[in-house]
Amino acid sequence: MDTKKIGILGGTFDPPHIGHLIMATEAKFQCNLDEIWFMPSATPPHKNREVTHGEHRIAMVREMIARCEGFEVTEIEFERKGPSYTVDTIQQLKEDHADARFYFIIGGDMVDSLHTWDRIEQLMEMVTFIGVKRPGYEFESPYMDRILTIETPLIGISSTMLRNRFAGGENTKYYVSEEVRKYIEVNGLYEAGRSTENR
Repeated sequence: MDTKKIGILGGTFDPPHIGHLIMATEAKFQCNLDEIWFMPSATPPHKNREVTHGEHRIAMVREMIARCEGFEVTEIEFERKGPSYTVDTIQQLKEDHADARFYFIIGGDMVDSLHTWDRIEQLMEMVTFIGVKRPGYEFESPYMDRILTIETPLIGISSTMLRNRFAGGENTKYYVSEEVRKYIEVNGLYEAGRSTENR
């Protein structure tokens, strides 16, 4: 049996947006991956704010990738209690999927902070990192010789910006998929307001 090459894109996805899709798609094609698994974080150890309930974040990712071939959602981080450390998650994935080779997709800011990750040396032995570089940006990491680097167009979208836009009733068209936008509005996520109808 051939070894399946699976890319993991982790995050809070609060909400998931077009930037996540572009990053995943570029990694899939540039690194010749068979599948991309979106992995919403259950209890991100680095977040100091409350995140939207995991049920909603998982549902939004499912809505976003429903028509994307080779894209899936894994709920593995919700199967354990406590903070979600990548090294523990990858260890579990490798045990559950012995026939797969895993690649972990991260943005430039995460590449620069890899040295601060929990048990990073152990993690480096278990997974291949794919660093997504925006044009004109250079990584700074002691692990560069062990990271695959790809370049994507600069997409200046953040989930924080989108939460603020939804709360303020501002335009969100094309920043998130129409399915995700409707899910957010139907479920009243991001409190203070609803986005415009984007007509």
